[in-house]
Amino acid sequence: MKNNCLIIILNIINFILYGVDKFKAKNNLWRIREKVLLIFSIFAGVGGFLGMEIFHHKTHKTKFYLANIIGILLTVYLIN
Repeated sequence: MKNNCLIIILNIINFILYGVDKFKAKNNLWRIREKVLLIFSIFAGVGGFLGMEIFHHKTHKTKFYLANIIGILLTVYLIN
């Protein structure tokens, strides 16, 4: 149960990071490093994938799809 709460929180944070980075990109502000987004995506892929699709952010970069797929698989593994 404790792991599930942590997974949910990480996914929410990752989703928010994608939204904030998209906002910053549109407004020419300091961006969130790609490394941060990728690391969060590896551990919280569902939030990252939803962030990519909803905010239309980083959708042309294959490495973000791969990181989110790894994150989704890791999430499924940890929940079971």
